[in-house]
Amino acid sequence: MNITTGATRQTLSVLVDNNAGVLSQVSRLFSRKGYNIESLAVGTTDSPEVSRITIEVIADEFQVKQIMSQLSKLFPVRSVKRLEPAHSIRRELLLIKVKAETRDIRNEVIQIANIFRASIIDVSLGTITLAVIGTESKDEAIEGLLNEFGILELARTGMVALERGQYTLNEQSKVKGEYDYGKRML
Repeated sequence: MNITTGATRQTLSVLVDNNAGVLSQVSRLFSRKGYNIESLAVGTTDSPEVSRITIEVIADEFQVKQIMSQLSKLFPVRSVKRLEPAHSIRRELLLIKVKAETRDIRNEVIQIANIFRASIIDVSLGTITLAVIGTESKDEAIEGLLNEFGILELARTGMVALERGQYTLNEQSKVKGEYDYGKRML
């Protein structure tokens, strides 16, 4: 994808049938069109027949509309919506294992964890593993501080997102007047 001057990080929420091969169809669409997926998270919803795919891509207004239009044409796609930052909550889970070979280092890592409201999920004589839920900036900040101790392993889930308040992707619970781009494009 050619990144234009108006390109920004866009968060798309896609409801799809929970069937084998659906994620492959969606990711192939991005590949064919030359778009790079910055973040991808998939999981079932409250209905086992439906999965939610949260995709983050760097695109301008024209490109994101084109992506949404193409996604909505895929057979297993039920709904596609761009999540506006002002109306959505975005979070990522970061698991990070840090060297902590002395009591003083363990105490310093625990203090950093407390400042960032991270959970300590494993402690050994030589390591501490933390779980952090937050935005990219929070994750990058704690990662930067823990780098000095030595990061042994790091895993990120990718961004997941929901709309705030009464905004939803599910047609049955939509507030009158809300806009569902995916259904409207069909």
